[in-house]
Formats: sequence, C-alpha cells, structure tokens
Amino acid sequence: MTGRIVIVGYGMAGARLAAELHARDGDHRVTVLGAEPHRAYNRIMLSTLLAGRIDEPDLELVEAVGPGVDVRTGAPATAIDRAALEVRTADGARHGYDHLVLATGSRSVVPPLPGLDPLPDRVVPFRTLADCRRILAAARDARHALVLGGGLLGLEAARGLAARGLAVTVVHPVGHLMERQLDPPAGAVLADTLAALGVRVRLGVPATGVTADADGVRLHLGDAGPLAADLLVLCCGVRPDTALAAAAGLTVERGVVVDDRMRTSDRRISAIGDCAQHDGTPTGLVAPAWAQARVVADVLTGGDPLVRYRPRPVVTRLKAAGIDLAAMGDLAGDQTGGGPVEELTFTDPARGTYARLRIRDERLTGAILLGDNPAVGTVVQLFDRGTPVPADRRSLLLGRAFGAAPAEPAASPALMPDAAVVCRCNDVSKGELVACWRAGARSAAALSTATRAATGCGGCREAVAGIVEWLAEADPPTTDEVRDPDANREAVEV
Repeated sequence: MTGRIVIVGYGMAGARLAAELHARDGDHRVTVLGAEPHRAYNRIMLSTLLAGRIDEPDLELVEAVGPGVDVRTGAPATAIDRAALEVRTADGARHGYDHLVLATGSRSVVPPLPGLDPLPDRVVPFRTLADCRRILAAARDARHALVLGGGLLGLEAARGLAARGLAVTVVHPVGHLMERQLDPPAGAVLADTLAALGVRVRLGVPATGVTADADGVRLHLGDAGPLAADLLVLCCGVRPDTALAAAAGLTVERGVVVDDRMRTSDRRISAIGDCAQHDGTPTGLVAPAWAQARVVADVLTGGDPLVRYRPRPVVTRLKAAGIDLAAMGDLAGDQTGGGPVEELTFTDPARGTYARLRIRDERLTGAILLGDNPAVGTVVQLFDRGTPVPADRRSLLLGRAFGAAPAEPAASPALMPDAAVVCRCNDVSKGELVACWRAGARSAAALSTATRAATGCGGCREAVAGIVEWLAEADPPTTDEVRDPDANREAVEV
C-alpha cells in the first residue's frame, strides 16, 4: 500500500507498528499521534520502576523509526472524520489518512465509590507513567499504603511499594487473590507469600467509600470499618479505550471489533492492542498487541497478502521480587467432551509452593505453578506447543524426574529444541537467537537489538543470558570480532 498511514496511540502497540512499517519497504508516510507528552515506554515495567529497581530512562522503548515516520507526542486525537479521511487533534490540527490504525489502549477503571469523583490527591490509579510519578511523589513521605484490587497489577504495585519500605495492605473484594488466573488454594499460598514479604491482604471485603484530607486517606469497608493510610492506589482493572471509535460510528462492543486482518467495520481503519476486540475478546497483553502490529504492517505494505492474526495461548507471569508465579490455560472449564481430564495438585504452604496441572488427551490444557519449581520452563513449552506430557506427571508437579521420561528443563541450551520459544512477548525462538549470533550479534544486548528478545516483560532475560553463555563457549567470537565487537552489528539490526 502507498499513501498516508496515521496511527492514533503511541504506546507499546502503536510504537511497534510504526517500527514494523519503517522496517518494510514501501512508499508510505506514517504519522503517529501520542496523547502522552513523552516518548513511548514499556508499560509492563512500571511496577519495576515503582520498586526502585530501574529508572525512567530504562522504560523508554527503543524502536527503530526514521525518515517517513512523524511522531507527535502530546497530540491527543479528538475526532475521526471518516468521510473526509481525517483525524483531528486537540490542537486543532487535521491529519489526512489513506489508512488509519487505532492503538488507543485502555483506561483504568475507577470504581463508582463515594469520594472518588473527583479523585483526591492521595488517591491514584496505576496505569501510566504519569500515574507512577504521582504514586512515587506521594510515597516519599508515606508510611502506609493501601492498594484496592488483588489482581495482577495490584499485586505488582503492592510489592513495588513494599520494596520501598512502606507498610502495604491489599484490599480485594473476592475471597482469593488473582481469581481470574488462580484457584482458591493457590490464592491462599500467594497471600502467605506476600505476608512474608511485608504485604498484608484483606479478602472478601468490598469497599464502600473513600474519604481523604490533608492527614491521609481512609478506605471504608462497610461493617468491617475503615482502613487508614497515607496513599491509596487503585488497581481495579482496565477498559479498552473505545470512545474515539464509537464516536466515529465504528462497531464497538467491549473493544473495537476487528477481523483476522485487524480491520474494523470501516476497511480504511484498523485497530490493534488493548482497544481491539478480536474473536469476541479484548487482549490486554503485550504479546498479542505486537503480533497484531506485525499483521497490520504486512497487510498495509503487501508483505504477506494472506496474513491472518492467530492468537497464541496466554501465559500469565507475576513480575514481583520474591514471587515466582506462572498461570496458563483453563482450569475451570467444561470437563465434558474429548478424553478424560486429569487433575494433579501439590501444595507445600510452608515453602510457598503450589502446583496444579490439568491434562486432557495427554496435552496440558491449564496449569498453575507458584514458588520454586524448576519445571516451569518445561510446563510453559508443553502448554505453548501442545506436545504430549511425560508419562510420569510428578516430574512436572515437583520439578524433578522420577522415571525414564524426565521433564526437567534442559541442563544446557544445547538440549533445547530450536523451535522452543524463549521470548513469548516477541515470539522469538532459540533457533532465531542462534542464527543472529552466527550473523554477528555476539552479546545479549546485540541479540535483543536483532530479535527484540527480552524487550517486553523482561521475564526471558536470564534465558537469553544463558543461551549467550552457551554460545560463547560453543561458538566463540573470532579474533576480529573481539577486536571490533560492533563490526557485524549492522547486519543484524532490525
């Protein structure tokens, strides 16, 4: 496709699409309209910033853009004129397009509680970099923080604040934590793990209101009485930001409805990322958003006329120091139809360990692994690839082998199949990392530049580092590469 492409949204999805378009040959001009006043950043790592383990510059996304890509920050889109093929921004500018891509993301849910409209100074949602800055500013003089919401983001925020020395209490209206991913036993073990890390949990207590003044904030819990703190962080979920699409008359349900090529009800408009609803479901995760960006780039540039978006199985990882949690698949679905269902569990609350597997027709359909379990990598690969599980299931539950079919992770990357996915966010396999190493990317940083591995949630950094160590021994750099480590970098940059 030639012509003008406008991307509304400069988050992780919009920035990736701009980079994908830039990397492809084509006679197109790309304009990116970002509502936030700064460059695109890694939203997944905000909880790490909150914990003080990284600084703001470490958040910035390093996406290759250049001539033909015009990035405009602090330019929120206010309206779409589908007849005139224009997008209007808050400064009154009009941006013409031949194709428009919506990457507007999602917004924090602020519960309809008395005292939250307008939001008091001591109450902050946790979604954006601006939110994170406000939380950090309030935390400097705070001693006690409350987090409303015991889902994934709420627990990451709570752990981050606890790492800064605050006494933290998580309030969750449901009877166990992370109820979308965990069962009650796993939630109980997780609550005990958090308590050992300085995070208290109040479960099954719905909030009824908020009062705040110069002295602090109080979260009212009905008959249970109020909790007082210096800061209240709201982590009550997100909703796809569909206001712009709905006002333009596009088909909107929970998100902007798209087909397998990410096209909306207007064939000149696509949608990707948190705002998009594919096959009846919004995603809310970075890996699908980046996969969708690749699909749209192929569609718009003609790189692959037959390309279709096919979602991959979702694996949820909790990114918080001192907690190792992976949850995947369906653990509460219909057990009728197909072959018999096996349910296997192991729990050791004293060690903060819980494991549950759900197997049908020798395939893993769901799993929870909490605590130290060396088999987590193997379990994720089995689930992701749909390959048969070992005959001795205990090797997956306990992380060690008991028979002739060990399921422990490969002792060396040499034993890992080339097709094994190392970076789920960017769908990078071991084979791709090896190929880039042989092409000249002779360090972990160079491999990340070449493949984008470890640039999403960061959960695969240790795996990439392990592969680099193995490759450095198996295929050491030549004398020339040691003398000039950047000599071959141009060949592998994306």
